[in-house]
Amino acid sequence: MKLDFIPLDKLVVSKANMRYGKKAPDVSDILPTVRSRGVIQPVIVRPNCAPDGYEIVAGSRRFHAARIVADERRATGDADPDAAMLPCAILDDGDDADAIEASMIENMARLDPDEVTQWENFTRLVREGRKVEDIAATFGLPDLTIRRVLALGNLLPRIRDLYRKEQIDRATVRHLTLASKSQQKAWLALAEDEDSYVPTGHQLKAWLFGGQSIPAKHALFDVEASGLATIADLFGDDRYFADADAFWTVQNEAIEARRAAYVEQGWADAIIVPPSDHFSTWEYEKAGKRKGGRVYLDVRASGEVTIHEGYVSRKEAARIAKAEGSENGGATGHKPARPEITSTMQTYVDLHRHAAVRAALTGHPAIALRLMVAHAIGGSHLWRVTPEPQSTRNEDVRDSLDNGKAEADFDERRRAVLAVLGFSAEEPTVTGGNGDDYGVVGIFQRLLDLPDTVVMEVIAIVMGETLACGSAAVEAVGMEIGVDMARCWQADDAFFELIRDREVLTRIVAEVAGETVASANAGEKTKTLKRIVRDHLDGTNGRERRENWVPRWMAFPPAAYTARGGVGTVAAHAKAQAAREIERFRPSDDEPDPTAPGAVMATPDPDDEADRLAA
Repeated sequence: MKLDFIPLDKLVVSKANMRYGKKAPDVSDILPTVRSRGVIQPVIVRPNCAPDGYEIVAGSRRFHAARIVADERRATGDADPDAAMLPCAILDDGDDADAIEASMIENMARLDPDEVTQWENFTRLVREGRKVEDIAATFGLPDLTIRRVLALGNLLPRIRDLYRKEQIDRATVRHLTLASKSQQKAWLALAEDEDSYVPTGHQLKAWLFGGQSIPAKHALFDVEASGLATIADLFGDDRYFADADAFWTVQNEAIEARRAAYVEQGWADAIIVPPSDHFSTWEYEKAGKRKGGRVYLDVRASGEVTIHEGYVSRKEAARIAKAEGSENGGATGHKPARPEITSTMQTYVDLHRHAAVRAALTGHPAIALRLMVAHAIGGSHLWRVTPEPQSTRNEDVRDSLDNGKAEADFDERRRAVLAVLGFSAEEPTVTGGNGDDYGVVGIFQRLLDLPDTVVMEVIAIVMGETLACGSAAVEAVGMEIGVDMARCWQADDAFFELIRDREVLTRIVAEVAGETVASANAGEKTKTLKRIVRDHLDGTNGRERRENWVPRWMAFPPAAYTARGGVGTVAAHAKAQAAREIERFRPSDDEPDPTAPGAVMATPDPDDEADRLAA
């Protein structure tokens, strides 16, 4: 038997597998683990008749779960090459009896230790003299996986117990593997002091490195030759400098060396932009060495240095252009030409042409629509459109949103619109331009070439990016369209972590399990109530599965579980409903006399207006 990683598309389930069947097995209980950690235990396979193909003798459920995760990541544009590979133990060619035996042993004699117990036992093996390579070969795991488990097993027992009891999350315990024993003890002291701030998640990483976690990849110098200590993040691709002050001492020397090298190359100057400032390209113009161009070394607090070659400020660029004009005029013996019209005459011309264009625009709504979209995307001194930042300080909430179906669907359509507009697919948003005239006109010209149906898709993305989160507008649109949250959301770990109100949890139990179960468990801890809800949503532990459940707060229309108030979606919905009622009771178009002085013009009949525009 040998171990290897095999692509998912080279694997099929063998008929000798005890879980073989045309219907895919239920993998809901192992799917969260495979999403977060991948498939750790190898499946048992043997070669089949297909070229380079293998059939799975044992491990069908892990295979199906891995395929689901790979499909999810492809759909969100976050394809991970490792996610498309499965760890496999490859049997020699044999008869079906051997394969059936292997499948039965693997499925019937399996013992599933809890995660922390696994860490502790791997650590015991090392203490008994086993090498990492030997453990990897014995359990059929990659060396990196063993090193990660050992790092977790070397945490202080008190930290392991906190994780076992689900009192700290996965991100926190992983970052603690970067901590020394003294740092672990200091963190535990904070955790045990109710009045102290306890850094968790990504804040913990900054705390461990004295406020700055600086990746080794940002160094402008040879890290190995510098002798500076680094700490490897076994759960990521980066190493981090153990001493931020020592890093900056060497990094600043390297930055100064780069600056001097640029000056020697003939640039007018090389300027170091400190972390407290920022180099904004729109405040400068490109200029070569001969025109006095400078080099700007933009230093960030993260240690990253971005180098911008050949720039001068806009004022300097204007002076250079003026000087060149004077020199050309002096060479021919003539003064610079006087403008053809005065500034006041230019204003006169501009205002009349502006009036003529906007009057004509009223007869061309399709062109006006495209111009409006171009301004919403590109901006101007009169337009400031800001994309909704979707900000949150909670990393679990951010991960939940990024991995959700709705966000993935919107991002797919956004990328399509970026491509249609000729933008890079890596742009984070379609909107948010800085008001550049050339940019707005360029977008407008592209939109003129697009049919109305495509322009409407662009508008949908523009409006989606600039729709304020938590606003009454979200409620109004959701109700008008009839958004079904169950189609794009399901309860995840972040959701359950954020529910801490016993009264609310009891009401949720009543929704998913019935009033009888809710009454019987009314005095239980919140952890027990959450488990009941999870079991019903997953259909596990003998509980009836509850399909398509969403909490009242998230539904359209939203509702509260208690009379205490404080539900933002309910308040926003009330605003939307109030606005709808106001519009309902406005006087109809035929009540006032449209010819009376001061009367509001009646809305034209759509059919008549369409005929007029067609004419």
